[in-house]
Amino acid sequence: MRQIRTDLAMEARELYQEETKQEIRGVAVEQEESKDITITRVEVMDSYAEKIMGKPMGKYITLESPSLRRSNADLKDEMSKVLAKELKALVGERKHLKALIVGLGNWNVTPDALGPKVVSRVYVTRHLFKTYNKEKDEALAEVSAISPGVMGLTGVETSEIIKGIVEKTRPDVVVAVDSLASRKMERVNATIQLTDTGISPGSGIGNKRKALTKETLGIPVIAIGVPTVVDAATLTSDAIEMVIDAFSRQSNKGTDFYNMLKGLKNEEKYALIREVMEPYNANVVVTPNDIDEVIINLSQIVANGINIALHPGIDLADVNRYVH
Repeated sequence: MRQIRTDLAMEARELYQEETKQEIRGVAVEQEESKDITITRVEVMDSYAEKIMGKPMGKYITLESPSLRRSNADLKDEMSKVLAKELKALVGERKHLKALIVGLGNWNVTPDALGPKVVSRVYVTRHLFKTYNKEKDEALAEVSAISPGVMGLTGVETSEIIKGIVEKTRPDVVVAVDSLASRKMERVNATIQLTDTGISPGSGIGNKRKALTKETLGIPVIAIGVPTVVDAATLTSDAIEMVIDAFSRQSNKGTDFYNMLKGLKNEEKYALIREVMEPYNANVVVTPNDIDEVIINLSQIVANGINIALHPGIDLADVNRYVH
């Protein structure tokens, strides 16, 4: 199950269910609808579930809307509010919060530029607190932000950079934003995942670095991610599945052959396709052709959600007044 690349907890759960037709012991799931948005909350509660899922124990909240790929002002506002509500629940009730926003990713590669784009839209205030020698403010949290780049550009582990900043500035919480990978094209750029378990930079393209977690940084780390790519072998496997379904419905000839192919487990199909593609160095990640516009829209949504969640005196009307 874990061979198939996905950073979404809900997809890891789906893979297990497809293989076993059972729910994972130690996993709690809750789902609700909010207008055009589906909210799925998955909690990994023990070490057994952690092992099966391949995800650390903690809470994973997924916001889905197929319309998210389009530039819809009303949906963007609604998603920002829902994201702010879920993020605030993960942060908890904290007065006079100090937060560090980390925009992970490579700003030179569009599908990986979500984190830096979000940081450019976040309301940073720490310098104002320091300039005016303020310890607290009823309307604003003390927020700082950093886009540390990737190791290939800096030569420094992202975790080392963030750990140094945390030790110097002493925030209460880190909110890390990164691009992820999905196992389904339909979820690419249409899904936002929040988790209180932290994140491994570069995980979306299979290039994991040292994790940013409470264990490594000493403070809570909340991760916000959007799947912007899908593994080519996964996409091919899904396409073949649809072709098999179509052929088996339309033809009486070769039905046994199609049924045999359909009987292969997802992991077996994925492994076969990846093996075939590997000699041609074709096991790449794929992203939609309108990714530039989509990243702009998604970065606005995520940044607005962060701003509303962290700053007590800021609401949707305030963030929409700000010209990005």
